Amino acid sequence: MNEYRRRPVWPFVLIGCLVVVLGAVGAFEYLVYRMSDPATTVLVGLRIDGSRVSFKAPVCGTATVRAVEVYDSDSEDLLWRARGPRTAGGRSGAVTLWAADEFRTARPTTRPAALPKWLDVSVTYAGGDGAGDVFEVRTVKAARVPAGRYWTRDGPLTAAEIDARASC
Repeated sequence: MNEYRRRPVWPFVLIGCLVVVLGAVGAFEYLVYRMSDPATTVLVGLRIDGSRVSFKAPVCGTATVRAVEVYDSDSEDLLWRARGPRTAGGRSGAVTLWAADEFRTARPTTRPAALPKWLDVSVTYAGGDGAGDVFEVRTVKAARVPAGRYWTRDGPLTAAEIDARASC
């Protein structure tokens, strides 16, 4: 009679399950870190001069802006949408918000009487990608950005400096 000792299987199953769970948690943590890494976000700028609100999105090479949208970040209400910039500045990402005559289509044509606390401004490029950011209006107004510059998360920058930070 050939006797053999049978080894229990449960330790191997337990170790296998532990490896799978730890791998899934590690992959999830890595994806969350990569998706929220501020170094990979596109830097954009906003400027508020009295009633004029200007936005600068980086544009690489021959890329052009196709559309601009502005939302009240708190209520998620659409405040303005414009398509087809008519000016060279608009096509290169330097946009005056609520300047309906600078676009083929723009709705509504006038700026709200009072800006909301948070403005969510985004652009869509002709290629389909986009850029944008959420700005606290009070902070941008208080920054007193020098002429020719836009308020960004990294401090006041010129349009050329914003373009230079894009990863083209």
